[in-house]
Amino acid sequence: MQSRWTRSRYVFLPALAALGLFSLGCTSSEPSSDDADPPVVSNDRPVVALVMKSLANEFFLTMEDGARAHQQTNPDRYELIAEGIKDELDVARQIDLMEQMVARGADVLVLAPADSQALVSAAARAVEAGVTVVNIDNRLDEDALAERGLDIPFVGPDNRGGARQAGEVLAGTLNPGDEVAIIEGAPGAYNALQRRLGFEDAMQAAGMAVVAAQSGYWEMDRANGVAAALLLAHPELTALLCANDSMALGAAAAVRAAGRSEDVAIVGFDNISAVQELVRNGSVLATVDQHADQIAVNGIEHALAILDGGETPADLQTEVTLIMADTMP
Repeated sequence: MQSRWTRSRYVFLPALAALGLFSLGCTSSEPSSDDADPPVVSNDRPVVALVMKSLANEFFLTMEDGARAHQQTNPDRYELIAEGIKDELDVARQIDLMEQMVARGADVLVLAPADSQALVSAAARAVEAGVTVVNIDNRLDEDALAERGLDIPFVGPDNRGGARQAGEVLAGTLNPGDEVAIIEGAPGAYNALQRRLGFEDAMQAAGMAVVAAQSGYWEMDRANGVAAALLLAHPELTALLCANDSMALGAAAAVRAAGRSEDVAIVGFDNISAVQELVRNGSVLATVDQHADQIAVNGIEHALAILDGGETPADLQTEVTLIMADTMP
């Protein structure tokens, strides 16, 4: 009996041929144009589509690089197409990319959703089309999945636990009652909520005063503006807890501009290369490495195992590692 992915080659190929489309292989990470889709190949390898968030964020470029390196060492197992959006909040474009992947005959969709609720409908349509969907990085909303009767496995880290680790390190440098603020990720993103909760867990346990929690929408420039405003509004502020490293970079610039580098500590999340020198010199106290180069790889391996019938859809928690100056190579 043919596997589902082998059958899909023949289901999609005639329709696509009629539209003048050809084979699908490894493509650029740039979002595809509306008038030129990658071709579709009929062969013995399943096609894995990796749809990520903003490729302006180094974290997702590292994720893509890890996935491409994995495919290159497993060329006979699967084909890979990797796409991402330009803006962290461009949910409509990410939905469009997902629908393109289904229409072009992808067998597997590995998705890092920009929004935990808004992407559920598109994921449901992919499942209905017979695509094996695995959710990575940012968990899709469990209630929204349940409403549609969907069982989409999540492969990713314990964001709350990782943020709590960074917050605990920060708390060790402060005194009970000190004022701190949180710069959150995008509203509607599960991992943004979980990281905020992790920071709050650590601050509450240590007796700190969380005087504000505002969104920097995952972006450096927005976080810079938020941090600058927080420093003005709260002159006694002693720390900024940032839900990703892009925002930590923006916060660090604001702290420097305010002349507060000696008395305002910063923690981040992701361990991107751009923040590592700031960790080394103490401008950022700590970050959390969720191993971006392996998250998509773990998702791809999990999806392929499900596709082959050797594994049931189940969540898979991946590793996080606390990074500080004394633990860096």
